[in-house]
Amino acid sequence: MRLSTKGRYAVMAMTDLAKRQDESEGRAVALAEIASRQQISLSYLEQLFARLRRKGLVISARGPGGGYRLAKGAGETFISDIVLAVDEPLRATRCNFTKGQAKGCMAGGERCMTHGLWEEMGRQIHGYLASVSVADVLNGDLRPSPMGIAAE
Repeated sequence: MRLSTKGRYAVMAMTDLAKRQDESEGRAVALAEIASRQQISLSYLEQLFARLRRKGLVISARGPGGGYRLAKGAGETFISDIVLAVDEPLRATRCNFTKGQAKGCMAGGERCMTHGLWEEMGRQIHGYLASVSVADVLNGDLRPSPMGIAAE
């Protein structure tokens, strides 16, 4: 499973927003500032923040001094919420989903032999991202893998 730029950039931008908002005592932060600091296209960030706003993760402010603020505190904003808000799937299977029904990845609609493995891996990834807040990222308070797997 690989996280696309949508998910990675949204997390980078939200972490930057939280840090700058904290430093400026709650002032709204302009996307152009975030784009410059994080080296992300402004138009791409605008698209991502439109999705984040629709999902209630950020609040926009117009006019002079306008920009964005976190809708909740950094400790209450979880990485999984950010990733899901920008339509990044957190699943590792190749199965298709139609109207809430899973359709298997094999011809004829059945599931492959390793489906359970990839499905569980997706749940583990989601569980980890749901346990990490933006504040955790800012503070470097990232928990080691519960399975004791060493980072590369």
